[in-house]
Order: sequence, then C-alpha cells, then structure tokens
Amino acid sequence: MSQRRIAVLLVNVLVFVVFAELVSLTIYYYDTGHLFYLHRKTYELIPETRDRRLTGEGLHPYFGPTHKSGYPFDLPQSLRAPHVGEREASQPRVETNNFGFVSPYNYPFIKQRDDQFVIGLFGGSVGVWFCQVGANRLVERLQQVGFFKRKELIPLCLSHEGYKQPQQLLVLAYFLSIGQQFDLVVNIDGFNEVALSSLNDQRGIDISMPSVQHLDPLINLVNQFTLTPEKLQSLAAIGRYKDQLNSLTSAIRRNRIASVNFALEQYHRIVSNRYHAELATLAALPSNPSSNSIVTVTPPTTRRDGPSLFKDIARYWMSASLLMNALLSPRGVPYFHFLQPNQYYSTRTFGDQEARAVLSDASPFKGGVERGYPVLVAESQSWMSKTSTMRFFDATHIFDGEAAPVYMDNCCHYTLAGNRILADFIADSILRSEGSWKGESD
Repeated sequence: MSQRRIAVLLVNVLVFVVFAELVSLTIYYYDTGHLFYLHRKTYELIPETRDRRLTGEGLHPYFGPTHKSGYPFDLPQSLRAPHVGEREASQPRVETNNFGFVSPYNYPFIKQRDDQFVIGLFGGSVGVWFCQVGANRLVERLQQVGFFKRKELIPLCLSHEGYKQPQQLLVLAYFLSIGQQFDLVVNIDGFNEVALSSLNDQRGIDISMPSVQHLDPLINLVNQFTLTPEKLQSLAAIGRYKDQLNSLTSAIRRNRIASVNFALEQYHRIVSNRYHAELATLAALPSNPSSNSIVTVTPPTTRRDGPSLFKDIARYWMSASLLMNALLSPRGVPYFHFLQPNQYYSTRTFGDQEARAVLSDASPFKGGVERGYPVLVAESQSWMSKTSTMRFFDATHIFDGEAAPVYMDNCCHYTLAGNRILADFIADSILRSEGSWKGESD
C-alpha cells in the first residue's frame, strides 16, 4: 500500500473518531444536560454478584421476603432526573437500612425533638418508589399549611416490593411493638393484592401468603429440591447477565472517551433489558412442590372459583386495613389508606407511545387487575358506608386528566409526573381530613 493511501486512511480514521466523539458528546449533553468530561452518570455494581453472593434478598421471620441490610436501592434513572426547584434532585442515593427497608434511617427511629413529625409509608414497590420520588413532594405540600409549617416532617419508608396484605399489617404491628412512634400513617396498595394473590392461587398457595413471585426464588435457594431444570437454566442465565453488567459497569467507570462511553452504555442497556426479562421469566416458572422445604407455605385454605377468589382477596385486604386503623386509632395516629391507580383499571386516554410501553395483553398482572379492582372498589364502598373511622381514598382515577405519561412499565409503576400527582392527591386528602391537624389552618 502506498504512503498516500495510508495517509488517506489515517485521515479518514481520525475524522471518523473526531466525528464519533462529537456526536457522542452531543447525545450525552442532550440526555443529561452536562458535558461528558465533567460529569459522569452513576452506574452501580450489582451488590450480591460483587460480593460473591447468590442474592441480596432474605427471608424475614415475620415479614417474608426482604432485602439484606446495606444494599443500594436501584431507582430507575428516569426517576432520578434533576428538576430545578424540587427536592428530589438533591436527595442522596440511599441504601437498605438495618431492617432491609429503603431508608436513610435505621429503625426504630427515635424522635430527637418535639417538633419532629413521623409519617409511616406502607405498601409494595409503588410505595418504595414513592418513598424516594413522591415523599418529598408530599412533605412540601403539607408544609404549606400552618400546622405542618412548624414541624420537621420525617417520612419513614416501610414499603417493600411485592408486599401485600397482611404484610403491611404485620410490619405495622411489629414496629409498634418495638416502640416505633408514628404521627401519621399512609398505606398505598391494592395492586399487589389482586395481581399477586391471584398468582398465589394459581400456584397452589393461599392468597394470604407472601407473593409467590418473591417467595419462590428464596425457597429454591433454601431447598434446591424445589428447583426444576428450567429454573436452573434461568438462574444460570441471570448469573451470566449479572457478571456481564458488572463488567460493563467497571468498564464505563474507567472509560474517559465519550464515543466509547456511548457504545458501552448501549450494550449495558441491551444486557440490562435481557437481565430483567430473564428475571420475569424466572418469576413465571413454577417450582417443584415445596412440601419438603423447611419454609412452610400454607396451601389454599378453601377452594375458590373466580368470583369467590377476588371476593376473598378484597375481604382480606379491607380487613387488614381496618386492623391497621384499629392499631393506630387508640394511639391518636391518623391512618390514610389509598387504593393505587393502575393502567389496567382506567378510563384514561393513553398516548400512543405510552400505550405501547405500559399496556400489554401478555402482562401476568393484567387479568388480576381487570377482575380484581372492581371488587376492591365495591368492598371499600361497602365498608365506608358502615364506618366513619376509616380514612379511605380511591385514587384509581387521579391520572385521568393528565396528558403526560404517568406509567412507566406494563406492571404498575409511575413516572415522575405520576408520582407527583399521587403525592398531591395524598396531601390534599390529608389536609381536607376533618380534625386531623388540631383544627389548625393557615
């Protein structure tokens, strides 16, 4: 090859590298609002793989599946986007506390001053994300009113992925028993009760038991006789994806070239999607019978058809909520229960892009929501007509008038806009509640 051709080739390569770097810098700036060389996105190693453990989960003897202490909470990047003037942007990333809940505080939290006002936040994964994304909005809204202006509001996250009644009730009873003080309790639930309890029934586990999707993998680890060949293959694939993600994360952290970063991030996104898809596959695979396991899971206490199944789910759900209210009422602690919105029980008009992302006939939760939510609404209306001591609020239609995307996946979780709308609804419901705030107002 002549020197001229070599020179032309080198020039073309150099032009391509410079062009790729400039394009990558532009994309990064558009995505983050920052220059790549001065600002780096945060990519965390998967802790259990980093620490050579099979899982970061554990089995709590009272609550069921839980997180181990000290693990970072993987809040989706889209929910960590900075928004000027709102406290979410400055909130530090948190880890699981001494009980495995995602909170900057260890429990029980002991008040240091009389003006501290403790708000307990209970629920499932929607509640966990609300703790990180919506709780600050809730605090800001409440502190606009005279009574709350004089208080330091402290949200305590007692929500956990997959939790459904009676787990919220059990968590509340436990923490009250060890001295945790509350001034207000908020419970956001409903979805897990119908979506996950119905899956329990399909798998031969009583609807009152913890979610089979969250419990089964832990039983498999305790007793490997419950594993099937399909589950072993899925677990092996998950392990490979974890290793790949950690390797990519390490490479992204070391890299200082924008174009290389762009390629690594795209590959990381592809592997991450495969990893989460495999997690969903594993969750849907049935285990061998767990009768030989040292973890005892109660089979169905009665045979249920479709209508009786959801009637019992709704009855258990409301009964547990009434018991939470009964525990708190003698202590003078207002209890607010919210039936969370879900896309599969909605009169909202979805935009095309949002609909493609969040509405799926293949979702394992769709059928449970469609059949179960009307029963939850009917059960709550029936109880509210009988009692005046329960503060229950149906939030299923709070997104109906919102044009911006409010759901972010085909399960149940909300975007930043959705979490803020929910926070505003909760704040308004609390502030309108008669007699809750010593009759004080602005």
